[in-house]
Parts: sequence; C-alpha cells; structure tokens
Amino acid sequence: MKIIQLNKTEGNLVFDLFNKYRIFYKQPSDIELAENFVQERLNNNESIIFVALSNENIPIGFTQLYPKYSSMRAIKNWILNDLYVEEKHRKQGIGEALIKTVMNFAKQNKATFVELSTAIDNYNAQSLYEQIGFVKQVPETDFYTYRIDVTK
Repeated sequence: MKIIQLNKTEGNLVFDLFNKYRIFYKQPSDIELAENFVQERLNNNESIIFVALSNENIPIGFTQLYPKYSSMRAIKNWILNDLYVEEKHRKQGIGEALIKTVMNFAKQNKATFVELSTAIDNYNAQSLYEQIGFVKQVPETDFYTYRIDVTK
C-alpha cells in the first residue's frame, strides 16, 4: 500500500470512495454529486485529500482535510472531516496509516492540532482515534460555539 496526496487532476481516484463514504453516513448514492464536490474542493484548493492505493494501485481508502483558522491565535490547524476505507480492507491498518499521514502533514505545515468528529455510534472509529492518541474533547470553557440555519 502507498498513500499519496491528490492534485487537481487526480480527483477521479476518490470519486467512488467519497460516494461510498456518504452512503456509510446514510446519504443517498449520487456519484455526480460526489464527483462535483470533490473536484470543486481540489480546483479551489479548499481541501487536502490523501488516498491509500493498494499494491495494484487501486484506491482503497481516503481522507479529506479542511483548514481551520484562528485569527486570535494566528494559526491554521486542520479538520480531518472525511475518512473512509473500503469494507474489505478494514482492520488492516489503512485508516491508521491515513491518519498518521495527516498528522505528519499537519506537523510539517506548523499546525498545532488535528481535529475530527465521528458519529456517536461509530465505535470502531472511536476506538481507532483513541488508540492513536486523539482525546475526546469537552466543550470549551473560553468560547461557545453557536450555529444558525441560513436556509430558512
């Protein structure tokens, strides 16, 4: 297995994986949406995508990062927003290798942390994250996070 960072011309390596990732989180299959979303992120330099390739150069997993800026702290950190490994390739260290690639990338780019979220019932992912060293966060005491729906 090898892990590579995608450039703007390599989105096709993760279109299908991204669609399967969305299906895993109970979204309808929509390969056109997956292709457009991923390609737009790459075209606009809005995310970093790493893909794990099998020894036969077949995509078997990916992760997508988004920058998280703090003006007050004057830093850029990373949100590991998407992580997916093909079902038949799970429990082989691919997810861990992708996460460690992300951690190295963040460190090389002078970030202070990588943050991620997962479903409360995704126990396998939680176990992996904690095994690697991620610490479940409690709500911050210095700042509150608010959200408003702007679609209404």
